[in-house]
Amino acid sequence: MAKTPSEKWKKSILKYKKQCQHILKISTNIRYAGVINNYGRTLTGVIQLNLKPLLKSEEVKHEFFIISTLFSLRKDGANSLGKLDHIILKHSKVNVIVFQKSNITFYISINSKEKSLDKIISLIKKTI
Repeated sequence: MAKTPSEKWKKSILKYKKQCQHILKISTNIRYAGVINNYGRTLTGVIQLNLKPLLKSEEVKHEFFIISTLFSLRKDGANSLGKLDHIILKHSKVNVIVFQKSNITFYISINSKEKSLDKIISLIKKTI
């Protein structure tokens, strides 16, 4: 029997949530792993246990909107520059690594004290 669109959607969200949980297990310095759509809406997200979010709800909405807008504006340049692998945003408290796969975006924040970003990026790529 064919699955309904609702069932397919729930299955996709569950898959993304499991990927986010797996990403958090890569390093204790990973604070948050989430998935957003093309419009900057959160599909799922997981924060490391016992951590307080750094951003307020409205700030999160703005952050995700900025990221989604960046990717949508970049599509034209991708033909000339090549496919984007990932983006690293370095802040004093956290580094944010952003990956786009198909029409979804993985948004991962990592404590800025983490020294092996390349290793973490490699492990995240294998997960997504």
